[in-house]
Amino acid sequence: MVLGLDTCLNACSVAVLDGDRVLAHGCEVMARGHQERLAPMAQAVMAEAGLPFGRLERIGVTVGPGSFTGLRVGVAFAKGLGSALGRPVAGVGTLEALAAEADGLVAAALDARRGQVYLQIFEAGAALMAPDVLPVGAAHARLTEVGGGRPMTFVGSGAALLAGPADAVQAPEGCDARIVARLAARRAPAPVAPLYLRAPDAKLPGGVAP
Repeated sequence: MVLGLDTCLNACSVAVLDGDRVLAHGCEVMARGHQERLAPMAQAVMAEAGLPFGRLERIGVTVGPGSFTGLRVGVAFAKGLGSALGRPVAGVGTLEALAAEADGLVAAALDARRGQVYLQIFEAGAALMAPDVLPVGAAHARLTEVGGGRPMTFVGSGAALLAGPADAVQAPEGCDARIVARLAARRAPAPVAPLYLRAPDAKLPGGVAP
């Protein structure tokens, strides 16, 4: 029994799975407000599934890259819930979760602003490169290098910046928590921390990053 959570992008998504069977799922598109919606959505999803939180065996959560605030909300909630229940927590990369929505050769790409993209390439579910943040021009070169110039499916908000005429494009607002739960169920739990590929844009007084 796995609870999947995603707050890294422009949606808040929660799902509970029993094996591969989806018991309940909720998702709301939002650019902000994940902190206020995550706990009530998790409660609603568990109620819809007819389960107390104590029945959970594992919690899966996306760890980034993505919104600095959003991903911290999800990770903090997952770690707190796991600690309270005495259940393991497994982190899932945002790019990995996005790529799992497509088959074959897949490039998960997020618009990182400032002319950059977060990029990771997969084939048949296996990562062909580590997640990286690259200028758009360098990302095109990496796609040619790793993908060999083959047509591929691009998934994510950065897809339009990289895809060519022969490529397929998918641009979901966030990761599917059902996929997050499935991926989390297949890996050994490990210490969970946000995946930051770039320093935050926001600065505290004195120029210190939060």
